Amino acid sequence: MYNLDNWVLLGIWLLAIPVGGYAFIHALMQRADAFTAADKLTKPAWLGITGASLLVLVVFQDGPGGSGTLFWLAALVAVLVYIVDVKPAIVGVQGGGQRW
Repeated sequence: MYNLDNWVLLGIWLLAIPVGGYAFIHALMQRADAFTAADKLTKPAWLGITGASLLVLVVFQDGPGGSGTLFWLAALVAVLVYIVDVKPAIVGVQGGGQRW
């Protein structure tokens, strides 16, 4: 039980990498005007944010217990903001329904 928190954080980190990849690919595949129509940052800005976040999640391979924990958490938050806030707004502007 002593290392349970380390195992949980490691699991979250391993799941965060594909989620970051999904966020970057989703941002890459969307129209540029959909971002401004949804009153969000521009497409290049979100590509930079999600791409840099994915890079940080991959580069800090020691996971959340290492020296890059603050960077790792910031990258995870940035990816989750895109998934939870930006993605539904963009899909809604483009006329998409409730789909994954």
